[in-house]
Amino acid sequence: MSTEIKVPTLGESVTTATVGKWLKQPGDAVTKDEPIVELETDKVSVEVPAPASGRLASQAVKEGDEVEVGAVLAVLEAGAAGAAPAAPAAKAETPAAAPAAAPAAAAPAETDYDVVVIGAGPGGYVCAIRAAQLGFKVACVEKRATLGGTCLNVGCIPSKALLQSSENYHAAGHDFAAHGVLIDSVKLDLERMQARKAEIVGANVKGVEFLFKKNGITWLKGHGKVEGTGRLSVDGKPVTAKHIIIASGSDSANLPGIEVDEKVIVTSTGALELSAVPKRLVVIGGGVIGLELGSVWQRLGADVTVVEFLDRLVPGTDNEIATQFQKLLTKQGFTMKLGHKVTKAEKTKKGVVLSIEPSAGGAVETLEADVVLVAVGRTAASKNMGLEEAGIALDNRGRVVVDEHFATSVPGVYAIGDVIAGPMLAHKAEEEGVALAELLAGQAGHVNYDAIPGVIYTWPEVASVGFTEEQLKEKGVDYKVGKFPFLANGRARALGMTDGFVKVLAEKQTDRVLGVHIIGPAAGELIAEATMAIEFGASAEDIGRVCHAHPTLSEAVKEAALGADGRAINI
Repeated sequence: MSTEIKVPTLGESVTTATVGKWLKQPGDAVTKDEPIVELETDKVSVEVPAPASGRLASQAVKEGDEVEVGAVLAVLEAGAAGAAPAAPAAKAETPAAAPAAAPAAAAPAETDYDVVVIGAGPGGYVCAIRAAQLGFKVACVEKRATLGGTCLNVGCIPSKALLQSSENYHAAGHDFAAHGVLIDSVKLDLERMQARKAEIVGANVKGVEFLFKKNGITWLKGHGKVEGTGRLSVDGKPVTAKHIIIASGSDSANLPGIEVDEKVIVTSTGALELSAVPKRLVVIGGGVIGLELGSVWQRLGADVTVVEFLDRLVPGTDNEIATQFQKLLTKQGFTMKLGHKVTKAEKTKKGVVLSIEPSAGGAVETLEADVVLVAVGRTAASKNMGLEEAGIALDNRGRVVVDEHFATSVPGVYAIGDVIAGPMLAHKAEEEGVALAELLAGQAGHVNYDAIPGVIYTWPEVASVGFTEEQLKEKGVDYKVGKFPFLANGRARALGMTDGFVKVLAEKQTDRVLGVHIIGPAAGELIAEATMAIEFGASAEDIGRVCHAHPTLSEAVKEAALGADGRAINI
């Protein structure tokens, strides 16, 4: 019996492709899902897999031919199966040598599932849903009692719930009077605030469980370990799959010599569950997580001190934005100890005594705290999953090494999200999950890593996408800058939220938008327009010529874009 191998769907609006390279020749034996030929479009290179095991009988087209979606590429005859395909070349930053492992066997011809995803965080559950939509039989392995991973359970969602509640509390006590709303006494019911947070988390994780049922996804409850090509185990029980996807996420990073107990020395997890407002909170780390959670407790009454090893906050953010951010947080009451490091943490009956000193060396001083939040970043959750034993290469930071199609060094095993290189952001993981599911279906999965926004949900919010000024200078790019302050925006004035500005960076010669940075009200929402502009290669003039509703905060983005060419109207 023969089977025609056809050009698969390559994505929306993509109707043709060029035959790049034949990976198998007539007479070669092949296994099911083994790549047969490479197709190239103007967006992506796609490997077309064999729909079944057998022998390649003939090729209908030559390398370099242009072919349409649905056209016949080759004919496959049933027969002897070929050997397992070779492992794809791995690439990442400074990969560590993979341990010696036995050659990976081919995936079983009959498997329990087409796709098994290990981890039900944003990357994992989104990947599982998209794969199910594409017709795969899908299972997702998750050891937590609830779905959603760190983000929905102890990260993004609960922190934003507390940020909003604490912002409301602070506004009632400090801002409402300016609007003519007088409140005699504002009281904090922290127990109710925490209960509301729990309700929001519960609704979100139950929503993911509903989506699994809706899409026919099996939840395999337990700890997942990769055994090799097509093989894994869940709490010791063997499971087989054509494709295994590692989406295990990340864990809070620790500092040597500082013992976390999640009571007085806490990570972000413990900081979300405090039953009383600490009088003195010390945050170790001036990054996103520390500043967001520090903002929650500062608004509720804590004296917050931030100890940061570098001489600035939020590394990687545009310097001008970071400088303004520091000024505004200091104005709110934060104490900044920049360029300092913690060398010791001693628990006492009253709390914790920290020893700190300048990062470059110098005199030691002490800080007393009721609670210490360790927020020095996150590390890839790649341990105790059998990865190295299975021959999967990790880099020197414990991240899984993958190629441009998210393939690991073991055939049939892939990885996405925080466990691989790149920004540890939920939406980055989601985009990778969708892209990988579509690649496995023969479509053109796509992630533009230059158009991934980042948001800090403090007050004011900070949002960025694309390159910073410092990065453009380092790359030698000739650029121009447009800026517009919220103080000159009518809507911001009406809201009483005039701190901050929008900054647009565009290439000088072409006017193409290279980066947008916002500090101010609703920055996390406004950045979406800038992200779309970068994704579609828009110019600053393109943004400036789009009609923006008046009065809105989005007009500040338009004005900053016009400002890149010296054409801002309202300043």
